[in-house]
Amino acid sequence: MNQPAHAPAAAAVEVHRPTPITPAPLAPIAPVQAAGIPAVASVVLPDGRVVTGYAITPAQPEPAAAKPVVSRAAVNVALGGVGFLAVCGGLFLLTAFITALAALVTQLVILAAVVFGGFIAVQVFSAGGHRGGTTVHIRKAVIKRNHFHG
Repeated sequence: MNQPAHAPAAAAVEVHRPTPITPAPLAPIAPVQAAGIPAVASVVLPDGRVVTGYAITPAQPEPAAAKPVVSRAAVNVALGGVGFLAVCGGLFLLTAFITALAALVTQLVILAAVVFGGFIAVQVFSAGGHRGGTTVHIRKAVIKRNHFHG
């Protein structure tokens, strides 16, 4: 009666051993870098140690903002406007010069009239006592009082 309360039942035990599967021959595997992942570089130091890490590419400066291209039409319009303003300015200066020249000529004509008129007035209104006439002999002709005597 010394039997344990739970006696192991005699059971048949099966042992399963896996059978190895021989794999089909594969092509040699080459490491492939995914796009965007930098390549891993390994360096062998002189004492034999191997240092592996990512290669650091020099930082590229951001490209400067490109100047906007000016269209030919805009350049032509601007040059046309500058040319038009130059022509208008030149015409303005020309008209101003002509106006000044006309004023100068007018002043000279008035000055000549005043001087000549003054000379005539002095001759007419001069209080001179002698009324000497001049007789001019041209080839034995005598000119008196606007008559020609031959």
